[in-house]
Amino acid sequence: MAAKYSEDDDLQHHLRFSDITGEPRRMLLPIQGYERKPVVSLEEAIEPLVQFVPDVKRMAYVAKMKCNSPPADDLTTDESAAIILYSMEWEPQEECLYFVSNATLREENRRKLVPWFLYLKLVLTALSRLPSEQRTVYRGVKCDMRQQYKKGDTIIWWGFSSCRTTMDVLENDQFLGSTGTRTFFSIECKSGKDIQQHSQYKTENEILLLPARQFQVVACLNQSGGLYMIQLREIDPPYPLLEPVSKDPPKPAKIVVPHPPPSVIKTIHSSPKPSIKPTQKGMISGNFLLHSEI
Repeated sequence: MAAKYSEDDDLQHHLRFSDITGEPRRMLLPIQGYERKPVVSLEEAIEPLVQFVPDVKRMAYVAKMKCNSPPADDLTTDESAAIILYSMEWEPQEECLYFVSNATLREENRRKLVPWFLYLKLVLTALSRLPSEQRTVYRGVKCDMRQQYKKGDTIIWWGFSSCRTTMDVLENDQFLGSTGTRTFFSIECKSGKDIQQHSQYKTENEILLLPARQFQVVACLNQSGGLYMIQLREIDPPYPLLEPVSKDPPKPAKIVVPHPPPSVIKTIHSSPKPSIKPTQKGMISGNFLLHSEI
């Protein structure tokens, strides 16, 4: 049966921003081997994936047809389409490319990544050509994740991580809503990629974090009403956990000042003076979200 695809199904299109609970809390082998593959067309890159993502050929065709002509950021059509394909969501969810690729990136058996090498080389090459952004981004999930993220812990997200540039979007009823148990992540990233011009949904202001990013848990906060906030800061591991696509130096990071906090946070009384010092000139730690530490 062909996958169901609807451009107006907003709820379905938000699932990748909550793809957090599947992240393993154990160390895995680095992601490597793909970098030795050549950059090929999108059609060739997804050929080995048909057995894992049944409708991938049709969706790749749609992605390529949706490319701007010419694509933004000096990307090739195949590079831009590879990012668009990642951002596309359809039913069933477990057959979406983003879902299957992230599940495979989180597998302990790295041999399962081999069929993905051509696609990884194409999409990571595309993302490497976009400037990195140093800013605060957000994502969330409808559950309490405080037990998995203790203050001071160092954690690794092995999959691609889709994030928002503002937190208020997460409170939309079509996403996490404003009631019930929810965990929002406020992430000080320094390697985020703005894929708005290469996304199926160009109004979502999506920042994509690459696989195998390492973070330190800065704080776990109780915002009341079943809402919890976990603050993360991206840090560099002593050795790369994702082999770079090439030895060329990356583009310099673009520092972006985060938006003011959303209305839900404004209702909470003023926080104490932030205890986390800025790590770089022009960078904001995000501690305006502090209320009460658990």
